[in-house]
Amino acid sequence: MYGNMGNMGKMMKQVQKMQQDMLKMQEELQQRTMEASSGGGMVRVVANGRKEVERLIIDPAAVDPEDLEILQDMVVAAVNEALRKIDEMTTEEMKKITGGINLPPGLL
Repeated sequence: MYGNMGNMGKMMKQVQKMQQDMLKMQEELQQRTMEASSGGGMVRVVANGRKEVERLIIDPAAVDPEDLEILQDMVVAAVNEALRKIDEMTTEEMKKITGGINLPPGLL
């Protein structure tokens, strides 16, 4: 009976360490940036780990006053790709801490 209590205590310590490691990793990830582009690089977006766009770079050749819809589509595509890359990076880094176990969002 007491052996099980020791195992439970050990498991709780492991969970606490994992939580601490995940918090540290989340803080580090928020400082990282990812860049994505669309339109063959005519529109580039740099976003941080907090999913905030830090920079938007538009090649002047992408600006056609007669067809702003294409430029708008390129901006949306680049932003969405940058955010997707951030999610991917976050998932990969968290797998390192959890040993590859996919935990539901918000669990730790």
